[in-house]
Amino acid sequence: MKVDASAALVEDLVIANRILADLGVLDAFGHVSVRSDRDPQRYVLTRLLAPEMVTAADLIEYDLDSCPVHGDERKPCLERFIHGELYKARADVTAVVHSHAPSVIPFAASSVRLQPIYHMGAFLGAGAPVFDMRRWFGATDLLVRNPDHGQRLASTLGSGALALMRGHGFATVGENLPVAVCRAVYTELNARLQGEAINLGGEVTYLDRAEAELADAAIRQVIAKPWDLWKKRALEKLKTEATK
Repeated sequence: MKVDASAALVEDLVIANRILADLGVLDAFGHVSVRSDRDPQRYVLTRLLAPEMVTAADLIEYDLDSCPVHGDERKPCLERFIHGELYKARADVTAVVHSHAPSVIPFAASSVRLQPIYHMGAFLGAGAPVFDMRRWFGATDLLVRNPDHGQRLASTLGSGALALMRGHGFATVGENLPVAVCRAVYTELNARLQGEAINLGGEVTYLDRAEAELADAAIRQVIAKPWDLWKKRALEKLKTEATK
């Protein structure tokens, strides 16, 4: 089906799906989107499909109300409203990742806050607010199924990099696809390390706000380093699949 975004952006979105699946941040569920580089009022997201299986042919272009713009009738991602409403709320955001990574789930269900335990998780120093669907909508299946759900999630996120979702997962955003992907990857790793540190039983020392700001600024300058490595591996895997 037709997607008006550039071929380079489409390729990177396919690669982002593969990277996040390969690194265990996404499994059969979860998704990643990117704002169109040709129309900021549109974004691109896969149809309902496991991230590891996504190709360019599986992508659907949506307006910010999360309606397909080219008459695409394939089954869409149920939680596309996460993406559309975050793009509406944040003009600075051009990529969104939603994950169900198990290591992160406890921090949305516990009074223990997710905090930066090492420099790669420094963006968490700005906070990891928890979106609790029940607070706003009562008993639900916890899926972000409509614009109202997405708007409340966007409100919880505010101007931050990440929002946890109680009983569900988390969403990260970024000014480009590599930043959003890296934040998702290092949210999962930071959560895993924080859990291990807590289980040691002693006092845990986290980055303070000043350290977190300095570390985050430094890492954002070299975000291409992990992205290029992960992209290289994903492309090699895609080439191998193509020859089978």
